[in-house]
Amino acid sequence: MLKKTLFLPILACALAFPAAAQDVKSFLGRWDMTVTDKNGETYPQWLELTDNGGKIEGRIQPRGGAWHPIEGASVESGKLVVKVGSTTTWELASSSGKLTGTEKHGSESGPALAGVKAPTLDRPMPKSWTKPRPIFDGKDLKGWEPIGNVENNKWVARNGELVNDNPEVPGQRTHGAANIKTTEKFQDFKLHIEVNCPKGGNSGIYMRGRYELQIGTEGGKLPTHEMGAIYSWYPPPQGSELGLGKWTTYDVTLVGRHITVLRDGKMYHDNVELPGPTGGALDSNEAEPGPFYLQGDHHGVIAYRNITISVPKK
Repeated sequence: MLKKTLFLPILACALAFPAAAQDVKSFLGRWDMTVTDKNGETYPQWLELTDNGGKIEGRIQPRGGAWHPIEGASVESGKLVVKVGSTTTWELASSSGKLTGTEKHGSESGPALAGVKAPTLDRPMPKSWTKPRPIFDGKDLKGWEPIGNVENNKWVARNGELVNDNPEVPGQRTHGAANIKTTEKFQDFKLHIEVNCPKGGNSGIYMRGRYELQIGTEGGKLPTHEMGAIYSWYPPPQGSELGLGKWTTYDVTLVGRHITVLRDGKMYHDNVELPGPTGGALDSNEAEPGPFYLQGDHHGVIAYRNITISVPKK
């Protein structure tokens, strides 16, 4: 009788372990997240979870700034509780390849969370490309529109240049001006763009509105936040100069989620993988085409010119 009594809890534990493992497995991978706050505003984030010898590890891309590691995760009553900050957790349920849940600040419930599996976007390099065509005519803002704080739009077409006329004024906060994006959307492409960023200036070129090529500087503390970086993912080559205050040229090829960046003919990023959106992305819909957008909400009279695009030939 004693043996039977011991056998039942042992059997229960044995059955529980595969179920727990299965629960964890359904949460692993990369997730394109959409957050909806109490006012109905939506914004993108990104989450990656891995299993390291039975321990859940991962990283998260918040709405802005750089990605950072999660602080821990555990399965509780069929839900995954992810500690994304010192006082912030995500409580997530997994069903049919999707995540749903709630962000919590301590015991207080916050925004709603929804996630889909990030697409692999594994596509071969096109065999041929269309002839480059301009997407900025140098005369006006046709084909472009301000976004964000549109009432404080500083973008103008001047002398053949697309200029963010937002000077840094000593002692005054100059953040908050509008960004600008193309009205046309793109999938795979070759982009040529020239930029002149003044000393201390800060901007960015977003591919498909999701992946930022850093323009300018954030003060030099982190290489992944400096001129020519894929923001927070990949730094520019070691020893690269900022080259602020003079014209510099970028040639960018994006196919799927692999990007190649040349600056003034020098290789900066050679077909590297973009794990997910960077901070400031317009959305997390990685499978869809998206616009180019240029940051104007920081500071510096930053000018762009000779912006052309090629796309794969059909």
